[in-house]
Amino acid sequence: MSVNSLFSFSVSVADVPRGLPLVAGITGFTDSGNAVTQFTDYILDTLDSRLVGEFDHDQLLDYRARRPVIYFDQDHLTGYEPPRLGLYLVKDDIGRPFLFLTGYEPDFKWNAFADAVLELARLFDVSSTTWVHAIPMPTPHTRPLGTTVSGNRADLVASHSVWRPHTQVPATAMHLVEYRMHQRDDVVVGFVLLIPHYLGDTEFPPAAIKALEMISLATGLVFPTDRLREEGRTFLAKIDEQKESNEELAKLVTALEQRYDAYMADNAVRPANLDDQGPLPSADEIAAELEKFLALRRTTENSDGDSLFDS
Repeated sequence: MSVNSLFSFSVSVADVPRGLPLVAGITGFTDSGNAVTQFTDYILDTLDSRLVGEFDHDQLLDYRARRPVIYFDQDHLTGYEPPRLGLYLVKDDIGRPFLFLTGYEPDFKWNAFADAVLELARLFDVSSTTWVHAIPMPTPHTRPLGTTVSGNRADLVASHSVWRPHTQVPATAMHLVEYRMHQRDDVVVGFVLLIPHYLGDTEFPPAAIKALEMISLATGLVFPTDRLREEGRTFLAKIDEQKESNEELAKLVTALEQRYDAYMADNAVRPANLDDQGPLPSADEIAAELEKFLALRRTTENSDGDSLFDS
């Protein structure tokens, strides 16, 4: 399926620079700590961006599973805005451009969506593709967040993938995109952020910071994070206050810290940007926790779905 059957351009194709990195963050099966939602909103809210084009909602979105919001204003309806899945041209904090794919995960036509993303990547001769998502793990918030790295950036896998399981997991649409890109030898890397499971349903600012750090590591792009870091310090201070007044929470965090440290004491992988404490408990315990989480999610699902910039 050609890109034009799913994707409508908002600008002239000739005006989009070639050879840029592509960054992706789409929300779907899980977004632990609201990591993807936070970092994608942060990029669009804080950086100069222009919409390049959008994917067709009527072909990709299950409206009954993810109903758009409409505002009821006393006696009439207003403000109808369906979810957006779009490609943007963005400038980083020092003015370097990159392509940014963000929005909802398609409900339908994953193969066609993957084909369209690959065609866009080929059309714009992207230099690399980097994407991020986040899952809950039994890790303490008092230790650095860890990542699992996939793709064909061997340097990043070797130095930043702190957990390398042999397991089956439910795929996301971006997994399929990565798989197809890997097949045709495009440069692609995916970062899975490993979020403390007891904070998975919160808006956890350190998760967004970690996402931006990993994207910077893979692409060299620079992002402003001062606001997020301040929010993170405030958030962690509140968690520590709760820990001091909640004996069960304190015991949980202490147990996780002990398992975390014991795992890293025997773990040969030492990410270059993390301290020696590391971010994970034992591999068997992580796998067991992940299987429980995935089983719960499956049960839940079965029961319910020149430049474009102004000068």
